[in-house]
Amino acid sequence: MKPRLLRAFLWGLASALALPPLHLLPVLLFSVPAFLRLIGGAETRKEVVVIGWTFGFGLNLAGLYWITEPILTEVQVFWWLVPLAAPLLAFAVAFFSIIPAFAAWGRPPGFGRLLVFAGAWVASDLLRQFAFSGFPWNLWGTDWAIPGIAGDVFIQLAALIGVHGLTLLTVFIAGLPSFGAPGLGLAAALLMAWGGFGIARLRLPVHPTGVTLALVQPKFPVPGSFDLASLIARWRTLLAMSRAGLADGGDAVIWPEGSSPWLLDSDSVARAQLAAVTGTTPVLVGSLREVSETDLRNSIVVTDGPGPAVAIYDKWKLVPFGEFTPKWIPLKITPDVLGSGFTDGPGPVTLSVPGLPAFGPLICYEAVFSGQIVDEKERPQWLLNVTDDSWFGNSAGPRQHFAAARLRAVEEGLPLARDANSGISAMIDSFGHVTALLPLGGQGVLVAPLPGALPPTPYARFGLLCPALLAAIFIGAGLVLGRSRNHRTY
Repeated sequence: MKPRLLRAFLWGLASALALPPLHLLPVLLFSVPAFLRLIGGAETRKEVVVIGWTFGFGLNLAGLYWITEPILTEVQVFWWLVPLAAPLLAFAVAFFSIIPAFAAWGRPPGFGRLLVFAGAWVASDLLRQFAFSGFPWNLWGTDWAIPGIAGDVFIQLAALIGVHGLTLLTVFIAGLPSFGAPGLGLAAALLMAWGGFGIARLRLPVHPTGVTLALVQPKFPVPGSFDLASLIARWRTLLAMSRAGLADGGDAVIWPEGSSPWLLDSDSVARAQLAAVTGTTPVLVGSLREVSETDLRNSIVVTDGPGPAVAIYDKWKLVPFGEFTPKWIPLKITPDVLGSGFTDGPGPVTLSVPGLPAFGPLICYEAVFSGQIVDEKERPQWLLNVTDDSWFGNSAGPRQHFAAARLRAVEEGLPLARDANSGISAMIDSFGHVTALLPLGGQGVLVAPLPGALPPTPYARFGLLCPALLAAIFIGAGLVLGRSRNHRTY
């Protein structure tokens, strides 16, 4: 490997230190300027493409190492994927880093190059959110979802510009040290203004809902046994934990993704057994749903007694290779228990359930899709994210997922209840502040008040248009400040 490519790879690896759960943001003050210097030193278009991809490969290899964990649960079937999964995913995602690298290479050194680079980086992230079913994971804006007050302050700007806008400012500020003392001064001023906005926003008043939710975190093993005795044991555990949640004051009970051992929407016997414990209390259950022999869905089924379900939501953003195999892949790469995979639902909805404020359901992976999670025609009053991150063990994956969920609450100005099989389960208010939490790897019932909603944020109103417009402004300003480098060879 050429020294320049080795440096690009190592700086990409280093950049992953800024991602959750480490949040070592200062590393970007070194890695982003180093990347820009490597880009500027490229002599041909081919060279800049390779440098851009190599940096992205290092970043994503370190940031997505945990993707191997679920393969280990069926290693006897997918053993051949163990050494390939993380490198192959990083290989694919790394191509998106070519876009900002190539855009920056087309500008002369200076402020204009940095503006174009930051704008193009966000344009690339926006493309990644939609291309090939979408994979908007580990956006640099998520780095700011630091546990504690510092994170609470700096993620508030997402209410205006979303996580993509935070990414843009992060890239821009990280590149300013290239300009010496003036650049560092500008970076400090921007961070102070950013923090000041966050502090001011955290003082906005919020009215309580008066509703208390009981989040069940059963910590079932995955994939788990499917013999009858094991399924009955799981069911009894869920019933006992639900009873405990109601005894502690829960007005509704929530079970995590896919936790019900029975197909609850069609199993009247199971609903009767559940109602014997919960009565007419709403129970929001992560359950599989069989529409037909060839149509299996990952769903939330809501009951409030032994009768038919009062509401159903089908997951619409399925995980490639985990819940379905894309048609262009010639091999089957989904767990055997899913057969040919899930069928996707129609899209975001708002569910109205007696006794609860209207809510927007999200199942697992859907929580990472900024600007795409809410029914725009009927705004909910809170968000519910059920998930099963136990597939990813005690790794960075569940923590990265949790950080993304916090940002959805800020963007939409809505509280978010998150129920995970083995954690992290939490109640998150409309500012992204964690008001109650059960940690990763724990078992228990989290009974906590549901915080109130804020008025619709600018980002809730305009969505991805906000960061897209901001990226366009940065690119346009960068083009005005510099001239093209037509003298470069191919």
